[in-house]
Amino acid sequence: MAAVVHILILAAGASSRMRGGDKLLLPVGHQPLLRHVARGALGTGAPVTVTLPSGATARRKVLADLPVRIVEVPDAALGMSRSLVRGMAAVEPDAGPEDGVMILPADMPGFTTAVLADLIARFRADPDLIIRGGTLDGQPGHPAIFPRDLWPELARVTGDEGGRSVLRQSQGRIRVIPLPDRMALLDLDTPEDWAAWRAAQG
Repeated sequence: MAAVVHILILAAGASSRMRGGDKLLLPVGHQPLLRHVARGALGTGAPVTVTLPSGATARRKVLADLPVRIVEVPDAALGMSRSLVRGMAAVEPDAGPEDGVMILPADMPGFTTAVLADLIARFRADPDLIIRGGTLDGQPGHPAIFPRDLWPELARVTGDEGGRSVLRQSQGRIRVIPLPDRMALLDLDTPEDWAAWRAAQG
């Protein structure tokens, strides 16, 4: 049986650099960014888990009719690692020994279902490798798919990181896959980021 890749969307951040707004609720096309990312992930057919901070009523609402599992992160203020640790704890009981987990940031609008599905297929072909998105010139970025044997390391990360320490310790197992444009690096953290991105969209 082919390995299952579980998609973990990290969406428990405070959106603090938006100066009062919530970047995950801003529109991409005709839907909020968080819904856009979740629907793109669901389109692959993979099981999708989304981490949210406590009390994130508006974020929950935009996901309410989607078949995603929501994991609450009451200690999200302690950093991205809390989102990753709690998300991994939810995914792990459902996983088989050959499965992978894709860590997908919620604030990156460029990813398409086709790109995510291609990364999943590449992992299934080489399930001992970390499959990581990158730029056309080879600069590593997001997302990253981690093999099952590295999950305990992901579950122990601390501070404000989403798996960078695990990537650093596993350099020899990483295969960077070039993705179109700047997709692997394009995140929208500030009002200026959003304005520049919208201007580029025409």
